[in-house]
Amino acid sequence: MDKSKEKKNSNAQGATPFAQTYFHGTKADLKIGDLIEPGFNSNYGQRKNAKYIFLSATLDAAVWGAELAFGEGQERIYLVEPTGQIEDDPDLTDKKFPGNPSKSYRSTEPFRVVGEVSNWQGHPTEQVKTMKEHLRKLKEQGINSLNDEE
Repeated sequence: MDKSKEKKNSNAQGATPFAQTYFHGTKADLKIGDLIEPGFNSNYGQRKNAKYIFLSATLDAAVWGAELAFGEGQERIYLVEPTGQIEDDPDLTDKKFPGNPSKSYRSTEPFRVVGEVSNWQGHPTEQVKTMKEHLRKLKEQGINSLNDEE
């Protein structure tokens, strides 16, 4: 075989079987195929009806979502597929942090549950307690989620 052809073929860009994986942390008990939609009480900020729903491309951000979610249910992390456009979450991107280090996004269109992460490690109890206290203090100071302002 001609070595120049072999080299050219090895550099060829083709379709890949890998797609972006997105996670959603919550305390809701969902099934594969269920849709996560806006319009329910938010877990954060002023807890009003959520205009947006959130997902992340990092498992760590989804773990925080599950740990900080309102309610008494079991913390869960779902693999989700957006059904429409997603955009950077302004609470965790350029308006508060440079770039999007947590790979956190929001949408006004549903996410479809395509799986559940059953084996994940939560943050240390003290770290979760500190984060909840920080969020409580922000709320007392009247500092709300940027997602509540739109």
